[in-house]
Amino acid sequence: MQANQSLNSTKYSQAQLYILCSKITGLKGGRLTPFYQNALKTVQSTIATPVMSDEFEIVEKIKRKLAREGREKDAAVFFDLHRKLRSRCLLQDRWSIMYVLYKLRGGQNQPKAFASSAMTSMSSAPPFETTLLHPPEVMEAVPCLHLPLSSGGSSGISSVPVSFRTNESLTQSQSLLPGTLQTPYPALKLQPAGERTVPLFTGRKSQPNECTPDISALHLSDATGFHSTRSAAPPSARNWRKENTSCEIPESLIIRDVIFAFQGIEGKFIKYDSAKEVFTIDPQSGIPKPVRLLVGRLTECGFLHNKIRKYIDSGSTDRAFGLIGQSFCTALHQELTEYYRLIAVLEAQLQQDEDLAMESSGGLTLRRLLVWMFDPLHRLKTLATLVDVCQGKKGGCLASTIHSYLQHGDPAIKSLIKHTLSVVAQPIFDTIIRWIFDGELEDKFHEFFVASDLTVKDDRLWHDKYCLRESMIPSFLTSDQAKKILLTGKAINFLRQICHDQTIIRSWDVIRAVETNQVESIFTQDLDGVYQKMIDTVYKETSMHLLQVLHTKYKFMDHLKAMRRYMLLGQGDFIRHLMDLLEEDLAKPAQTLFLHNLTGILETAIRATNAQYDDVDILKRLDVRLLEVSPGDTGWDVFSLQYHVSGHVCTVFTSECMLMYLRVFNFLWRAKRMEYILSLMWKDQMANAKNFRLLPEMAHVLHQCHLICSEMMHFIQQVQYYINFEVLECSWDELLHKVKDAEDLDQIIAAHQEFLDTITNRSLLDPQSAAILNQLRTIFDLIIQFHGIQNEMYAAVQAEILMRQKFEETRDSQTERGRWGLSDAEENKERLRRREFTETVIPKNRPKLRVLAQSYQKMVEQFLVMLTQHSDVSLQFLSFRLNFNERYQLRIKKAASVSPQQMPKKKT
Repeated sequence: MQANQSLNSTKYSQAQLYILCSKITGLKGGRLTPFYQNALKTVQSTIATPVMSDEFEIVEKIKRKLAREGREKDAAVFFDLHRKLRSRCLLQDRWSIMYVLYKLRGGQNQPKAFASSAMTSMSSAPPFETTLLHPPEVMEAVPCLHLPLSSGGSSGISSVPVSFRTNESLTQSQSLLPGTLQTPYPALKLQPAGERTVPLFTGRKSQPNECTPDISALHLSDATGFHSTRSAAPPSARNWRKENTSCEIPESLIIRDVIFAFQGIEGKFIKYDSAKEVFTIDPQSGIPKPVRLLVGRLTECGFLHNKIRKYIDSGSTDRAFGLIGQSFCTALHQELTEYYRLIAVLEAQLQQDEDLAMESSGGLTLRRLLVWMFDPLHRLKTLATLVDVCQGKKGGCLASTIHSYLQHGDPAIKSLIKHTLSVVAQPIFDTIIRWIFDGELEDKFHEFFVASDLTVKDDRLWHDKYCLRESMIPSFLTSDQAKKILLTGKAINFLRQICHDQTIIRSWDVIRAVETNQVESIFTQDLDGVYQKMIDTVYKETSMHLLQVLHTKYKFMDHLKAMRRYMLLGQGDFIRHLMDLLEEDLAKPAQTLFLHNLTGILETAIRATNAQYDDVDILKRLDVRLLEVSPGDTGWDVFSLQYHVSGHVCTVFTSECMLMYLRVFNFLWRAKRMEYILSLMWKDQMANAKNFRLLPEMAHVLHQCHLICSEMMHFIQQVQYYINFEVLECSWDELLHKVKDAEDLDQIIAAHQEFLDTITNRSLLDPQSAAILNQLRTIFDLIIQFHGIQNEMYAAVQAEILMRQKFEETRDSQTERGRWGLSDAEENKERLRRREFTETVIPKNRPKLRVLAQSYQKMVEQFLVMLTQHSDVSLQFLSFRLNFNERYQLRIKKAASVSPQQMPKKKT
């Protein structure tokens, strides 16, 4: 009896539930069946719901849903009814009723999802057995629904109940995929209530003995495809399976796989193809093409993430990557950290949607995810671009590459690049600060644009120890700034290591201003100029202090002027007197010279001229040097002055510079000797002109000597004028102005080197003028040869004059004694001697002078041709002065046409 009453009560409740489903959905017949079965399973389920049993939360969801559908009045009526229901206390489990109503209404437009929701709730319940009414039986039981609840009669429904039992206990959590459930209905994907799904097409029709795939049993067959396991279905379910040939994948599972892909992690449906380096979905999985395209656009973030992550990992393990490279990795890691925070928020939102069983209009969807990932995708693309262009680069070159993207039109991208560059440039900024203020350079990985060679000794510190790495100069620093930074640090090290000067030279105001701007001041110089001001200030203070130490403590200008006076023959009285004192000794063979004798003569010349008033330290550095002796050399060929430099001035007067001074001195000394020789020859001519009148037969020869001497003197005077005034004095005046205006030691060194190069080139000591110099030396040799001929001839003439004077004195003395002069024998002897002199001396010297004059004129002509073809304008002007009266004009044309191969090529 009790069993019959219980059965009737069950049928009555089922009939009421059927009518309630029909009223809510507005459907009838077979279209209502899925909703009714879902509602029935939900009511009979004894498991806990996926959300907290909060009556007010369900009520609020119902109100919000009605409001979104534009049914504000219905929402107000529902709220009023619920308030009355609570006030009357007719029901104790009002939350369950509200939940059923919410689920019934929520699945109106998605019956399959609604059915799956109910089955998901049952999937984790313990085994149960219940009685189900088929829809026709319920329809037959509808009339009895009008009976009062207190009626205990039969409902008149006598259909055979269909019972089903699960094969095994389902213990899976709702967050996991459900197990296979034997049921008279098609096997559906089980998911939390209200969860969104996307259809998964199998690509073929279902067989009569198969059910549709159970998503819980899906597993990946390979990197690009899925396959599913299938379980047999009872015969009662086959008709239903023919009507529904697809199963559904919840969108939340796809979203979860996409979120995994964001982090470079494979999921159940999205796998990583290592060969193509992309995330792929199996073409046979049945996911619709629009969803595939959407997932493909989203998984691009994962591809970019992997590229950035790979670069960070490789850079972190590479010890030679350097501080700047590590800073770049740090900046990338910071961006990925923010990216991971976004992923954590997305995962939390997805989990909240699953826990609250949120409807599709309010939860996380693929399209919403695409919108939310728009900005992060662009940031990842920018970072991946930086990773691509920075491959294989380090140091300042890497910073330059990143800086090239700073001028981007997109403010967001520009801000990202600026932040990244700020992190990357921090080691450069710190290294520059330590270098320009303390002279410290710590660059283990050779990434700073200032390079240091620790093997260089202190005497070459300024020239060789520090230099610029052009490839490592960041693009946000100009070459002028890099040079100033280099010079500032070099100056500090030079002061401390060479000059032992520990003076602190800092502009604290500028430093404070830079510290407030931090590293951004390097690549925002166009906006404020604070960094440029700091560089200029420190550079000027450090350089001026170094120059002041050189000028005051180490007397740089005194040494420079000593070079001009002694090595470049600027002290005229000293040089002339020294030549007078050395004439006798230097005329001897070079092997017979002794250095101590020459040193004593040098000291005598110093004490006898204005050189004695120079500084004692300067005079102590002046010394005599004998060059390497060659066979046939005289003292004039090997004698040279030497100025010893040591200590701190060696930075300017290097060994190369002193060698250039020595070459110029030898050239000037040789030219000065020519002038000295010609002046002596002219003095001899003037002194002996009156006496030589006693020999009228020598008038023609002596006249020829005077002509040759005058021609040579004109040549040497023009050459000396050119060297002393156009070359030395002009270059010296320019050097003094540059030294006075110099801002750093490098400018002084450059000005001094330019001075030496100028006088070397214009003095025909450069390689391009070697042919002209050889021609000039040949002319000098002819002058020396002429000096020898004249001296020999003058000696013979003077001897002849003495003999004749002696003859005349003898005859006069005999006459005074009362005798008749000389005898005939004596007069005949004198007549023979004079005839011998006339026939030997004059014919011997006249051809020599003629040949010498012709050789000299020929050498001068070739010399003038070479000068006219030289690229230096000043040398061309010298040729005009040497041939001012066009004496050599016709001969020059002939020489130019005959031997053009001997002329030096013009500089290009």
